[in-house]
Amino acid sequence: MSATSLAYVPSFTAQTDTNDLIAAHLAGDERAFTRLVTRYQPRLVNFVTRMIQDRERAEDLVQEAFLRVYRHLNRFDPSRKFSTWVYTIASNLARNELRNRKRSPLVLYQTLESTSDTGAPIEFEDPDNRPDELYHQRHLRELVDAAVDRLGETHRNVFVMRELEGKSYEEIAELTRTNLGTVKSRLNRARAAFAEEIGPHLS
Repeated sequence: MSATSLAYVPSFTAQTDTNDLIAAHLAGDERAFTRLVTRYQPRLVNFVTRMIQDRERAEDLVQEAFLRVYRHLNRFDPSRKFSTWVYTIASNLARNELRNRKRSPLVLYQTLESTSDTGAPIEFEDPDNRPDELYHQRHLRELVDAAVDRLGETHRNVFVMRELEGKSYEEIAELTRTNLGTVKSRLNRARAAFAEEIGPHLS
């Protein structure tokens, strides 16, 4: 095959225009999308972390944001700023996360002062609260304990370690002798199963 018959393969750099990367991706060059992720992911993770105060969860949400970008990039209007679009997607996911937290008794009493990578375990009771508030908190704790007990053993273990004890994904992976991907997958399933268990009690 002669050199003149070879297709031109662009060289992407940090200075390559975002719209050029989008066009290259739509033309079938998967490297272009990887470059887009590399360019925007760190800032997006920091942005979402500031919104939800949980870096590991922020990384999950940003990954989901890029999955949505990947699925719908063919619909993107190049006259708009790509950064605005992807930040809007990530912001909406973060807001959904915060709304879901408000509906969950697990995070209703969780401290917001997370100063370490492990996050904070759930705090159900505050002795300074009124007796009726303490009763409500204890009732929620009983509901949570019952719902957790009904989870399968594998899901229950990772759920308790992450949501009730505040352990990091890395610690859970080490304790369960599994990789990070397995830990996150099990935790997502555990959260979904927990939501099904406790949902009927929250109406």
